[in-house]
Amino acid sequence: MGNRTTVSTFLLWGFSSFPELQSLLFVVILFSHMTILTANVSIMMAVKLSHNLHTPMYFFLCGLSFSETCTTMVILPRMLVDLLSDSKTISLPECATQMFFFFGFSNNNCFTMVVKSYDRYTAIHNPLHYAVRMTQKVCFQLMMASWMVGFLVSLCVVITVFNLSFYDSNLIQRFFCDISPVVSLACDYTLYHEMAIFVLSAFVLVGSFILIVISYVFIGSIILKMPSAKGRYKAFSTCSSHLTVVCIHYGFACFVYLRSKDSDSFLEDMPMAVAYTVLTPLLHPIVYSLRNKDIQVALRKVSSLLICVFVLPPVPHCPDDLAI
Repeated sequence: MGNRTTVSTFLLWGFSSFPELQSLLFVVILFSHMTILTANVSIMMAVKLSHNLHTPMYFFLCGLSFSETCTTMVILPRMLVDLLSDSKTISLPECATQMFFFFGFSNNNCFTMVVKSYDRYTAIHNPLHYAVRMTQKVCFQLMMASWMVGFLVSLCVVITVFNLSFYDSNLIQRFFCDISPVVSLACDYTLYHEMAIFVLSAFVLVGSFILIVISYVFIGSIILKMPSAKGRYKAFSTCSSHLTVVCIHYGFACFVYLRSKDSDSFLEDMPMAVAYTVLTPLLHPIVYSLRNKDIQVALRKVSSLLICVFVLPPVPHCPDDLAI
């Protein structure tokens, strides 16, 4: 142990194995990042400015868009800098901070989807008492609980990981401080640590997914009992966007974090890691925009308002049903 050097910085190897693709990757990821920001900010503005979207369903959608935006801000700006830089080092405190916020926001996304599924169940199960049960106070409490639990689990993971000892090897086979590539560098990583991290990850991914499935089992049973085909279609249409996003999110997340890995598989997992950190946040707002007519109408109104304000100020035909 006396000849071993304690690691103080990590090297984010990421896409360094493909130097000829660095410029192309930079352009693609920059475009994706700007699209994610624009789409999520547009949804948040649409929910904020449209009176008819001031409901629990869209309140949680706005919270999910904000959390998705924060998740990408933790990863993508650093990735873009590293693609143009020769130095890809990151200190241990910076690595721990990045891991904490990334998994905190990612965990919050999972629990927010649970809350959204509960909201849909409440709306379909007992629509007459929906406004009484899902008050503004209850919605805020559910959102805060999602944030608190998500970041508490993330804190436990970060403490477990960075209490390990790192010597000599500091090459992270990923473009950000992900759990598996970091712990693979630790000298004292044991079965106990592996089980602790797996249980915490499973608590978030599997636990939240089971709660979502339970909600939709009850929702499905209620919809099937509806006498009207039009009523069944209307009830299911309010859940279709959320179901699509759940399948996309959990499909990528479970593949990345719940299957066993070895050090040789990190480069093979790179496309899935990119899909989870770039493609998933990109698809979420697109799915909600394409499959939700209320969001489409609100986005058109917001676009018209922005054109009136910034492009054609004198035009008198600006939307008059938007709260500014």
